[in-house]
Amino acid sequence: MSAPRGQFSSNIGFLMAAAGSAVGLGNIWGFPTKAASNGGAAFVVAYLFLAFALAYPALMAELTIGRYARRNMVQALRAISTGPVSRFFGSLTGFGGILVASLILSFYAIVAGWMVAHLAEPFAALFGAQEAAQWLTENSTQRNLIFTAIFSGLTMLIIASGVEKGIERWSTLLMPSLIILLLLLIAYVLTQPGAFTGLEVYLMPDFSHFTPKLLISAMGQAFFSLSLGVGTMLIYGSYLSQQESLPRLGALVTLIDVGIAFTAGLLILPAMYVAQEAGTQIFAADGALIAGPNLILQVLPALFDTMGEAGVFVAIAFFALMVIASLTSSISMLEVPVAFSIENLGVPRRIATPAVGLVIFAISSTIIYNFDTLFGLAVSISTEYGQPLLGIALCIFAGWIWRRDQLLGELEKGHEDIEHTLFWKIWPWYVRIVCPLLILVAFAQSIM
Repeated sequence: MSAPRGQFSSNIGFLMAAAGSAVGLGNIWGFPTKAASNGGAAFVVAYLFLAFALAYPALMAELTIGRYARRNMVQALRAISTGPVSRFFGSLTGFGGILVASLILSFYAIVAGWMVAHLAEPFAALFGAQEAAQWLTENSTQRNLIFTAIFSGLTMLIIASGVEKGIERWSTLLMPSLIILLLLLIAYVLTQPGAFTGLEVYLMPDFSHFTPKLLISAMGQAFFSLSLGVGTMLIYGSYLSQQESLPRLGALVTLIDVGIAFTAGLLILPAMYVAQEAGTQIFAADGALIAGPNLILQVLPALFDTMGEAGVFVAIAFFALMVIASLTSSISMLEVPVAFSIENLGVPRRIATPAVGLVIFAISSTIIYNFDTLFGLAVSISTEYGQPLLGIALCIFAGWIWRRDQLLGELEKGHEDIEHTLFWKIWPWYVRIVCPLLILVAFAQSIM
């Protein structure tokens, strides 16, 4: 027999965990740098619209399936299937979600390990250990293995403690810390020369930048920023009380995620232009923005170096922010395969967590030893192909395969009058037709 299932003890616990899953490195640097590369405020406007037009309906599909089935992704999709063919595809989609979540975590842990190393570097410098400080910021196989292991270990410790004492407790501690650090950093950066140039780019829309490319990019960011398509929100939904209103909770999660992504832009874009004012190159020779790890690990540390003694403490705060954002996302990804191991294989949580975690760490180690070949491939397979296809499949299950009376019955729990609301009049057909089409369009454009 498997261990009893956990459950979130409060709305706040769920909101912090779900928002933490959504708010990761992609929000803190992915959203702002995409905004900078796609017309600034014009991208922000498109993103805010599509977060509710695309991501919210897909999020509701995952939450509703999860709470109805109260099982992991494989069993949940089998539970709403209506025949042997749909059950087969439910199993296939569920296993696909577990594999994609594990693959994402395998490369995500490497990048998060870089953040942990860069967080340790200012402390080493403060204590005069200059050689150690230099080693911490150099890209070496040894450093990457050690800090990927440290980050993976932290993730496993939280997941091994269960839903309420692990995921909920740590999310409730980490998310407010993330928000406080983010606001403090914004307040500091906005006092620096060049900050208001970045703020103007970010907040003053130039609608001439509205192009199909911008809309596709905003669509992808809106979908992926909520951790959709790999079952993390389905699993979190399965730990929800039946007394909670799913449409309201889903809307709050979307608002928190969008709000933090937008707030992160108030830090990153002004910081980029502060760095440029200080003489740091933020654009490549062809005029393209230096984004991704190059921005986080080269441009911003160069900015911190120009701040004198204050730069050490700003660097500590910034990389603490990045580590927290990484951790709140990684625990949701690890929970996907761990929940399957507990419920399908009957393995106790305290055994399943390190067993699954070590398998994923082994994949991370393989990527580290073959970084140039495998890192980009892992990112592409999981985020460009796996997530969109799984997102389409989950929308099809919620909109076409699941019996409509069961779907309505689940939504009525915690929201008795939902059948008479605008949500019920729009959402079922929207998740049936519009969401799969939008995701398919974004997917097709991204691989062309």
